Amino acid sequence: MSENLYVELSDRSKQIFKSVVETYLKTGSPSGSETILKKGGVNLSSSSIRLILANLQKEGLLFAPHTSAGRLPTDKGMRFFVDGLLEFGRLTQDERDNIKQQCLSKGTSFQEVLDESSKVISGLSNHTGIVIAPKYQYSIKHIEFIRLNSSQVMSIIASANGQIENRIIDDRGKYSDNILREISNYLNTKYLNKNIGEIKRSIQLEINNSKGRLEILSQNLVKKGILENAPNSENPYIFLHGQSNLLEDEIVSKDLDQIRKLFDEIENKTNFLDILKNTNSAKGVQIFIGSQNFLFKHSGLSMVMAPYRNKDQKIIGAIGVVGPTRLNYAKIVPLVDYTSKIIGKV
Repeated sequence: MSENLYVELSDRSKQIFKSVVETYLKTGSPSGSETILKKGGVNLSSSSIRLILANLQKEGLLFAPHTSAGRLPTDKGMRFFVDGLLEFGRLTQDERDNIKQQCLSKGTSFQEVLDESSKVISGLSNHTGIVIAPKYQYSIKHIEFIRLNSSQVMSIIASANGQIENRIIDDRGKYSDNILREISNYLNTKYLNKNIGEIKRSIQLEINNSKGRLEILSQNLVKKGILENAPNSENPYIFLHGQSNLLEDEIVSKDLDQIRKLFDEIENKTNFLDILKNTNSAKGVQIFIGSQNFLFKHSGLSMVMAPYRNKDQKIIGAIGVVGPTRLNYAKIVPLVDYTSKIIGKV
């Protein structure tokens, strides 16, 4: 798309284009000149409207699903509409209070809050709600090295959410029980309530500087037990609700193979780290439309995502809505944005 396309299009062309998109968002149906005239507000002849539609199609903003049918917006057209013509709505105070109450009142753990948030955003949007949380964001409650037998040691990392990661290390009996206790006590004293990412960075820095007690105790043991045994960031937590809503869209439901593939990707957590990487550099809500949707790469789906932050304003995850390309973006964007801010207050 030309960077100056918004400027280059006449006000009449924008009006006609906006009418086509709004009809598509509301009904899923294509628009021809007669449909546009029936909506009212356009003081043009049928022939003039048809000419504008043809020009918009040449720009790649519209396409004709059938020879005799009207026009529908392309993915490029939807992006143009969202970026340049869409007026976002505002949540009512009742909607804000409802989101806050439901997200914060049920459950005490952060995982329960995230799961409830996915459920709330699905219910309010009538689409699929999704929350992505890397496992390494949770604080560590306990680290311990214990002797299994004469030649093996086990490292144990217990997170605040109850998750336990362990690894067996072959040490050929190098470390005594006293040394293992001293290393465990040192790590617990220094790193209690820090997340694994913070712990890894600090330990690596200390090892690189070759200073401090880690050098005296054992760098190799800590490397194998902590640095190489962090909770798997490639396998994030996924909280998902409202998958069945996707099947209710007439256009999306026609391609059940794509829906099945989508659910497989969700089950296998394929490419979800890409979302976290994108939200880490995002300033706010991001909208991925159709084929621009790097996660599912399905032209019938769109995704509205926003990062959420911890109390230190560090981005630690993402929340959003997945649905058909004709999402009600005006409603869903502020919904996702506000919910992400509520999660950040937990």
